Amino acid sequence: MTYRIGYLVGSLSSTSINRRLSKALIKLAPAELEFFEIGIGDLPLYNTDLEAELPAPVVALKQAVESADGLLIVSPEYNRSIPGPLKNALDWGSRPWGKNSFAGKPTAVIGASIGAIGTAVMQAALRTVLGFLDVPQLGQPEGYLTFSPEVYGEDGTVHSEDTKAFLRAYLGAYSAFVARNLADAAEQAA
Repeated sequence: MTYRIGYLVGSLSSTSINRRLSKALIKLAPAELEFFEIGIGDLPLYNTDLEAELPAPVVALKQAVESADGLLIVSPEYNRSIPGPLKNALDWGSRPWGKNSFAGKPTAVIGASIGAIGTAVMQAALRTVLGFLDVPQLGQPEGYLTFSPEVYGEDGTVHSEDTKAFLRAYLGAYSAFVARNLADAAEQAA
């Protein structure tokens, strides 16, 4: 079985190290995971005044999230928290009230930074938001990566066997998590 996985990169920068990480993850993923990017750069800032007639980028975001079997969030940490563009996407995707596109989507969170603790603080904050949005989350393994340009090529090539092994194991665990969650959801619906 193939699972369509929408991935969101929490940085808007075209040279983001997390965009590089997303390319590496896609290259190393098991065959059953098919990825497509869910862009967040064109979203207006969240404003309840716009909920009556959702802007086209918001409709596109919600449709993309809803079409995915699961989600992968690859994000930096900004000022010890969630980057604004990513939080904005979560706010839009969960609105208007009662139309939360993220609910029930099996999700994994991973991120890289140049610091020694990776994106641990951002991920803790993000997991709280995702919990409120009723998003099942991969708990283990956790993915707090210290970025080194020698390890991650611009095209997504990973030059460290240890890093490749970790990322493959991470994606294998995520694939199994998606399969379990979708099977559970189908059983509950039956």
